[in-house]
Amino acid sequence: MWQGTGPREVRVAQKFAAAFADNPLITIGLSMWDIDHLTNSRIDLTAENVTPRGFDIVFKTWGDTHVARVRATWMAIGSCWDENDWSVD
Repeated sequence: MWQGTGPREVRVAQKFAAAFADNPLITIGLSMWDIDHLTNSRIDLTAENVTPRGFDIVFKTWGDTHVARVRATWMAIGSCWDENDWSVD
């Protein structure tokens, strides 16, 4: 994203080590960024396509922003399966 202008997007799939019982809530944030100081800093960081097995980290920028690199941190919170869980189907 160092070259070019206009809308640009990067998606990275994240898989959980163990599946949740339902879709978890995701918190996501930037933990590092390396952005050109001569242009405006435009960043949109979201979690999309959340399922019990994983989600997509989506990083977007636009305009003349030049991004060398970013790092995101995330946390998933939700109900988990337990060996004592059972259901009658």
